[in-house]
Amino acid sequence: MRFALDEARRCLEHDDVPIGAVVSRDGEILAAAGNRREVARDPTAHAEILVLREAATAVGSWRLEGCTLTVTLEPCAMCAGALVLSRLDRVVFGAADPKAGFAGSLGNLLQDPRLNHAVAVTDGVLAEECGELLRTFFRERR
Repeated sequence: MRFALDEARRCLEHDDVPIGAVVSRDGEILAAAGNRREVARDPTAHAEILVLREAATAVGSWRLEGCTLTVTLEPCAMCAGALVLSRLDRVVFGAADPKAGFAGSLGNLLQDPRLNHAVAVTDGVLAEECGELLRTFFRERR
């Protein structure tokens, strides 16, 4: 999670919502990214989507079996769907997102039994630190 927080802090350099993510396998980081929606002018440039693309390139396959995604904020519906489709084994997230989270808050797309793959979820890892980074970001913009 510390690596994901580092990626989130880098987002502040380009005034994007500070969310960072890493994909690892067997203790090795395969990919790391932060939000780039503002820089890319792309509504899909969430940290999770970017890191999935980078990890797929690193492993040479869209199937990310054996991999874990660690992200500072609970994934939204778009990202949760992409995480299921990538066949990740596990998602670890920091702060819950009661307004948009789909890994337990508004729903749990990652473990929906109607889908052909389920992703293990670990939540609340460094939740206070992850949440404070986001609260500070939004407080400074109000």
